[in-house]
Amino acid sequence: MKLSIVVPAYNEERLLGGTLDSIQRAVEILSCPYEIIVCDNNSTDRTGEIARAHGAKVVFEPVNQIARARNAGAAAASGDWLVFIDADSSPSKELLAEMRKAMDSNGIVGGGATVDLNNSRPDIKAWVGLWNAMSRTLSWAAGSFIFCRADAFRRIGGFSTEFYAGEEIDLSRRMKKLGRFVILHRHPLRTSDRKAHLYRPREHFMFFLRFVLSGGRALRRREDTYLWYDGRR
Repeated sequence: MKLSIVVPAYNEERLLGGTLDSIQRAVEILSCPYEIIVCDNNSTDRTGEIARAHGAKVVFEPVNQIARARNAGAAAASGDWLVFIDADSSPSKELLAEMRKAMDSNGIVGGGATVDLNNSRPDIKAWVGLWNAMSRTLSWAAGSFIFCRADAFRRIGGFSTEFYAGEEIDLSRRMKKLGRFVILHRHPLRTSDRKAHLYRPREHFMFFLRFVLSGGRALRRREDTYLWYDGRR
């Protein structure tokens, strides 16, 4: 079995090196062939240079959209399983070992993991706890960590480019039609809490309000998903 680890990255020169180091340390426990593919999603900084310096294969996607970036990385992949990890996240050896055990189980086509933002603010802890509960109950993967069989991914057409955010939930729903889609929880993924620092509570509230009032259609509009696309890093 070969793994293709896909890291979408837009202007991630500050965090990408640490992420790639953590991936390379963690994947050693699996003792299987792997490749790391970084999709440079039209960055204007040293993202591509840093990725190459860490031995990653670099592909380029000119349209700044995370679904397109993940799909471009997957298109260049040669592995039997795809693992999507965001550029601000650090998987542990224990999480990848748990993932490998799931991959070896019959009927599993993919999955995700609960997350840990390592932030003690009560509102952030409450939000993370709510998300993790929903993720496990509904089998929705967080976009920061998704694994799936490559053939299943291609069968459903990959991530939908109709979405500028929430594409991971759409993928989870479609994957579940093909087989078991599991959410790992014993070793949560450590991921960045930077949105909590970069955006004021009012900005988060306005996004949520637009999402509710639009019936979810805001996720399909770039101008409404500024929490992902306004360039703050």
